[in-house]
Amino acid sequence: MADITTDVLIIGTGPAGSATAALLSTYGVENMAVNRYRWLANTPRAHITNQRAMEVLRDLGREVEDEAYMFATHQDLMGENIFCESLAGEEIGRLKAWGNHPLSKAEHLMSSPTKMNDLPQTFMEPLLFKTACQRGTQTRMSTEYLSHTQDAAGVTTTCLDRLSGKEFTIRSKYLVGADGGKSLVAEHAGLPFEGKMGVGGSMNILFKADLSRYVAHRPSVLYWVMQPGADVGGIGMGLVRMVRPWNEWLIVWGYDINGPEPEVTEAFATGVARQLVGDPELKIELLSANTWTVNNFFATRTSNGRVFCMGDAIHRHPPSNGLGSNTSIQDSFNLAWKLAMVLKGQAGARLLDSYNAERAPVARQIVTRANQSIGETGPIFDALGMSAGVDPVQMQKNLQARSDGTPEAEAQRAAIRKAIAFKKYEFDAHGVEMNQRYRSDAIVTDGQIEPAFQLDADLHYQPTTWPGARLPHAWVYAHDGGAEVSTLDLCGHGRFTLLTGLGGEAWAKAADAVVADLGLPLIAHVIGPRRAYVDHSGDWARVSEVKDSGCVLVRPDHHVAWRAEELSADPEADLTRVLRSVLAL
Repeated sequence: MADITTDVLIIGTGPAGSATAALLSTYGVENMAVNRYRWLANTPRAHITNQRAMEVLRDLGREVEDEAYMFATHQDLMGENIFCESLAGEEIGRLKAWGNHPLSKAEHLMSSPTKMNDLPQTFMEPLLFKTACQRGTQTRMSTEYLSHTQDAAGVTTTCLDRLSGKEFTIRSKYLVGADGGKSLVAEHAGLPFEGKMGVGGSMNILFKADLSRYVAHRPSVLYWVMQPGADVGGIGMGLVRMVRPWNEWLIVWGYDINGPEPEVTEAFATGVARQLVGDPELKIELLSANTWTVNNFFATRTSNGRVFCMGDAIHRHPPSNGLGSNTSIQDSFNLAWKLAMVLKGQAGARLLDSYNAERAPVARQIVTRANQSIGETGPIFDALGMSAGVDPVQMQKNLQARSDGTPEAEAQRAAIRKAIAFKKYEFDAHGVEMNQRYRSDAIVTDGQIEPAFQLDADLHYQPTTWPGARLPHAWVYAHDGGAEVSTLDLCGHGRFTLLTGLGGEAWAKAADAVVADLGLPLIAHVIGPRRAYVDHSGDWARVSEVKDSGCVLVRPDHHVAWRAEELSADPEADLTRVLRSVLAL
């Protein structure tokens, strides 16, 4: 007999694990989360927080979203990516990033009720972990996962109490592996992977120093230092990243992956900081240093039986595009409601198969995109005359040549501008963050053809209610006071939602009948004049892609499960058919 029993055991309390625990507890599902360390993240690894991740926090509660904003660096200070010879030296160019270009900012504002921000993992992780604990998650720190076995009824996991040195077992109905880029759960579950680990070596140097005189006038999250001899694990330049404006920083510096890991002493760290900042007298307070590898590795299957993996356990990639923790949190949003409904008997176990069908393609997409972004830095080096194999002395001459008044220098400057502008595919790729469209048995299209992307799918989010896509955001207004409410706020919270308009009241009645028949968490909203929510601006009518008498059925994770263009002959039968199909009943 196991020492401990729970419904869901979660290995790891990073963004993926803590988000899963918080969501499950919010949905009323018993769960336990264990962490092999004594506490949470001690370095600010992940930090870029995109709108889709913030929508998950918003779904957990406005108080969770608001606390994230309170500790985050706001979007306007994420500013422009700066390319320079050093922070104190000459600037080479810059790129408006992270939704701060006026056109991109408009798209961000139209796409979501949330705002992108910079929230280091040292703040995000405790926020999610605290939310989970407050809502009922049982947690154990200093608890190391050793192995698991599964059978038809559940999973038995063996753990090590690192304080007492004693092994013990936990029996759960499902096991979630959120144990990072060296996941033992994924290995023991036999998940298949493609790609390669350790394609480059990098180190993080975390330190404090007041650099406001070099950066406050040009706020940014990332300052890329182009120096002969500087290298960041295959990226080929030094990076100075803002952690807290403007006195806490993280330098990323490369090392030879084929050699031994370097020892980062205070003298070494100070030397690197002085070189990249360009201040030979700079004094720093070294906080920590650690090494990591650049990976190009993703799981082609994310689950095996009752074992599900997520986060870095299934998608391992460089920090390019800022996709890591965001995708991890979205993994949890996809899986948690499915586990909850299966455990509560509201869905069949086959619903859980859709996690793999929906998230494995995302794992492949973001790993590919992040590694591609590294390669897209090459044209900047070429334009500056800093390509691999060029002598450092000649590199310096090539850098200086761009300031000449010659036709050759003019061509070089044009090439530099073009190469930097192209990096929007890394630093302003709104479509990569928001355009996921699921295809699985948990979606019913009824043969509706997927709309083609009219714009660049990597750069631009393109809203649609085609089943499988994320529900478009539009502001509607409360009839009783006129306060604006996002369509996303009407949905989520662990339940299905049906949105319809005037003439579609029969869909709402059908939803009530389905709730009584199937016992599902389902709520219906009729949007229109003199109803609880009014579409004063007409934005919902434009993005809904259905007639007023039609409906859009939305899953708990904001993705559209099904839609009907207009009122059908038998709304209750159609809605029952769809929900039984989606939930594998």
